[in-house]
Amino acid sequence: QVQLAESGGGLVQAGGSLRLSCVASGITYSIKYMGWYRQAPGNQREVVALFNFGGEPDYAGSVKGRATISREYERNAVTLQVNNLKPEDTGVYYCRVAGIIYNDWGQGTQVTVSS
Repeated sequence: QVQLAESGGGLVQAGGSLRLSCVASGITYSIKYMGWYRQAPGNQREVVALFNFGGEPDYAGSVKGRATISREYERNAVTLQVNNLKPEDTGVYYCRVAGIIYNDWGQGTQVTVSS
């Protein structure tokens, strides 16, 4: 059974930075995608940064230039760094990992950016 351990988040002032980490365990088949999504109040969940393990990461337009996602193959982990945070970055951030036979989400971690 795939499990995701998320860490990071919390209350951050606008202009500050956040760092979110996610480690996947119970992986039995190769990971195809792993990354972070965000859901703001009243909005649908949207991708923030997603690693295609066969290529380069994709970023949402709203964070492009401010965000960097990195990966650690050995640990099945990804880390998201977002700089110059804006109030509109507020939301619950979810880690997602997907392979051929699985597609799992973390429980989410709240990020609140105060102006």
